[in-house]
Amino acid sequence: MKTTSASINIKAAPQTIWKIITDAPSYPAWEPSVIRIDGVIEAGGKVTAYTKMSPDRAFPVKVTEFDPGRKMVWSGGMPLGLFTGVRTFTLAPKSDGSVDFTIREDFSGPLLGMMSKSLPDMTQPFQDFVKGLKALAEKTQ
Repeated sequence: MKTTSASINIKAAPQTIWKIITDAPSYPAWEPSVIRIDGVIEAGGKVTAYTKMSPDRAFPVKVTEFDPGRKMVWSGGMPLGLFTGVRTFTLAPKSDGSVDFTIREDFSGPLLGMMSKSLPDMTQPFQDFVKGLKALAEKTQ
């Protein structure tokens, strides 16, 4: 398995953060690596992401878990589990009213070794994601 993650503390209500991460058309305004996201981010929804790192490729995923204000999971990959990508967004509310937010992506499957050579390093994009989310959520709060 190959995993990348980033976390940050955000001084905003979970509902504020949730509204931002489920508003597909608005991603390019705050998420520097996204060109656009098509689809509706909702339980069972299908979403396609277009990124600046791979502008000629679309990344279709399905929203496989949707617990408003707490957790969301996007899953995609090849048939039969030959290669899978699972992106998890987790919101952990704190007693001081802030939220610990984590984005994590796990790649797995029998073809991971072969596919990993074509996977971009998501460390910086995930850091940019959490920083952009924090800035917008705290400004919106």
